Amino acid sequence: QVQLVESGGGLVQSGGSLRLSCTTSGGTFSPYSMGWFRQESGKGREFVAAIKWSGDSIYYADAVKGRFTISRDNTKNTVYLQMNSLKREDTAVYLCASSYTFSTSSSDYTYWGQGTQVTVSS
Repeated sequence: QVQLVESGGGLVQSGGSLRLSCTTSGGTFSPYSMGWFRQESGKGREFVAAIKWSGDSIYYADAVKGRFTISRDNTKNTVYLQMNSLKREDTAVYLCASSYTFSTSSSDYTYWGQGTQVTVSS
């Protein structure tokens, strides 16, 4: 059974930084593409970033482009999301997911973590 576990969330002031990690176990990390999504209370999942299994292709949502960086270490079965210049509107539960396809659509992702809360205060 494939399991994804996120970590690294927390409370940070506006303008601050956080680094999220997501480790996969119970399955093959490669050649899955990995994605980060976020979800505010009462709203749907919003795409944040995705990285191809090889690491040579990356997508970012316009809202985070230039501030967030996705990366992966296939030797550690881990994908990261470095978040800089955080804004209050970045507050959400951040979830990682894996997919057989390189996609920005949550419906293309097969396995999901439970999420980690990120709260940005002013």
